Amino acid sequence: MRGIDTQVRKIRRRVFREIASLAYHSDNLIDDMEALPYKIIDYTESTYRESVYRERAIVRERLRLAMGMSLRPENMPVHVTQGLEESNIDEKYYEPPLMQVIPSACNACPVNRYEVTDKCMGCVAHPCNEVCPRGAITMVNGKSYIDQEKCIKCGKCKAICPYDAISHQVRPCSAACGVGAIKSDESDRAVIDNELCVSCGQCMVNCPFGAIADKSQIFQLIRAMQGGKKIIAQVAPAFVGQFGPKVTPDMLKTALKELGFADVYETAIGADMGAMAEAEHYVHEVATGNLPFLLTSCCPSWSMLAKKFFPETIGNISNELTPMVATARVIKEEHPDAGVVFIGPCASKKLEASRRTVRSDVDFVITFEELVGMFEAKGILLEEIQAMDELRDATGAGRGYGVAGGVASAIEDCIREYYPDVDVNIEHAESLAECKKILMLAKVGKKKGCLIEGMACPGGCVAGAGTNIPVTQATKEVGKFKASASKTIPDKEI
Repeated sequence: MRGIDTQVRKIRRRVFREIASLAYHSDNLIDDMEALPYKIIDYTESTYRESVYRERAIVRERLRLAMGMSLRPENMPVHVTQGLEESNIDEKYYEPPLMQVIPSACNACPVNRYEVTDKCMGCVAHPCNEVCPRGAITMVNGKSYIDQEKCIKCGKCKAICPYDAISHQVRPCSAACGVGAIKSDESDRAVIDNELCVSCGQCMVNCPFGAIADKSQIFQLIRAMQGGKKIIAQVAPAFVGQFGPKVTPDMLKTALKELGFADVYETAIGADMGAMAEAEHYVHEVATGNLPFLLTSCCPSWSMLAKKFFPETIGNISNELTPMVATARVIKEEHPDAGVVFIGPCASKKLEASRRTVRSDVDFVITFEELVGMFEAKGILLEEIQAMDELRDATGAGRGYGVAGGVASAIEDCIREYYPDVDVNIEHAESLAECKKILMLAKVGKKKGCLIEGMACPGGCVAGAGTNIPVTQATKEVGKFKASASKTIPDKEI
């Protein structure tokens, strides 16, 4: 579903737009927010659910999350605006859990189930029955039937069926989660085990019912700017092409200034700094044999995965600042009176920014998707913007961080340029499942001498939960912007 303008995405965009409009225009916040579910669901016949009442109930929870608040308990009478005043301040920060399942929106999809479809021909050979190790398949009314009490979900029946008549039903959010964090409650609805979750957001973008959402800071960000606070934006390397094929990086910078930001930096300048530092780290630690391997640190979900599931690798994770934090520090050195917002593709950056060690550097984190809601609320038409600024901060190395393999490639290029006599072994993994595999191999000594890049999202940052366009298109756009850089890699610091 990535890159498709589904009804789920339209609803999310509408919610972000309405919350941004509240921040920009509301004089009576509580009453206006209480009215929003009726403004958004302004019809009498249900469109997506069995009733408009359920649709409004779901929208109410979406609105709370978009305001940075938590979901309401199902068994207590709580107004949709309860806690609103605590959120109506620019210091409001993300509170865990970041990623939440809206119970009323969850369809309680089958977790793992094999079912015979109407494609079954009732064949004489009946191979599904022959290969079933538990005798779970019989003929009922001339068709195969699977007894779910006996079925052990081995999949042999599906593999052998000549008509592809057996369907394997899995919960989409669970299938997208590489760490097994999706569980079930007593009503068979999905819940997230926060002890396992690494906040990559892939469950959110893969749920066809839009039942999973993360918290937003767009309201607090707008309030900060309206209160006169100087806010400088940094845009992640994956930003290129995310706001329309005609919207150039220079146009986006001008549009962001029109939105109220004091200035705009490329986060790729922090990526350049990281590439240089990790190149040196590899040469002095891994190439010399002091470390068996080195793990990059720019993807928070990848780092969290290593720390939670492979604690013995913690010492191998690079201790260099992530591009987001490195760029924020550059901005605050140059503008000590400014706040910083990171605008990116990533849900887990919200989690990273909530850490006490990062909060002094990064004041707000929003996604590309949320930023669109701000532009729409302000009536800014991006394709009509006349570019009045230039976005010319970074080299091709830093700009390439937005795609899978880009981080490792940038570090490798720096090593080959700065230390031509050093051999470098590069590995990269994308998706949490693949990241777990490569960490397991590293743990048992199969990746000695390697620089290993991990990306939680398949495709890299361009596939993050807060992106707007298809991954393949985004990858091409990042590649073109990388090629347009005046320098391929940063100059080595002496």
